[in-house]
Amino acid sequence: MATESRLPAQIDQARIDRTVAGLKSRNVDAVVAEDGDQALWMLIDMIPDGAEVFKSTSETLDTIGYSDYIRETDRYKNLYMEISAEPDRDRQRELRRLANVAEYYVGSVHAIAETGEVIVASGSGSQLGAYVYDARRVIWVAGVQKICPTFDDALARVRGFSVERHHEWSTSQGRAAAPLGKLMIFENEQNPDRIKMVLIKESLGW
Repeated sequence: MATESRLPAQIDQARIDRTVAGLKSRNVDAVVAEDGDQALWMLIDMIPDGAEVFKSTSETLDTIGYSDYIRETDRYKNLYMEISAEPDRDRQRELRRLANVAEYYVGSVHAIAETGEVIVASGSGSQLGAYVYDARRVIWVAGVQKICPTFDDALARVRGFSVERHHEWSTSQGRAAAPLGKLMIFENEQNPDRIKMVLIKESLGW
């Protein structure tokens, strides 16, 4: 059953098809899941046993159950859990930096243009190095409500809706709303096997 955070996305199939084609034209291998449950199993199947994995913070991954899955499974070398368990803050920051070169780096994005450009906003920028170059494999998971008709619409979504939602989330966690620190505009990937995108036909995340 759909919940407040897992509502069917009101977007037609033609727009999804154009976006998949746009992503593939930029060497991002895109697949479509009917719902979060299917997306979860697609994601699990994409990562082999024994792989070194870092899961970035993501409401989308939380909602489909992947954050719980990777916390509980022993199939992977879970870099996120290793970093979280490190008591020394300086060492923790160093481990987080090293996690950018993980075999698999799993996260989400904030907007996707039908023409294939992908935009990610970040306060610290900690995940951007992995997305852009460092990680051997990157898997993005996103609800199709993040699809925008044009690049300009995608940028406006990030600067408006996504940033405002992040401020609301920070406030709800008792934190001060931080300004937008870094903005990644992803135009093209040179390695056609490096990045995958799982698009979910639900409204998930920011």
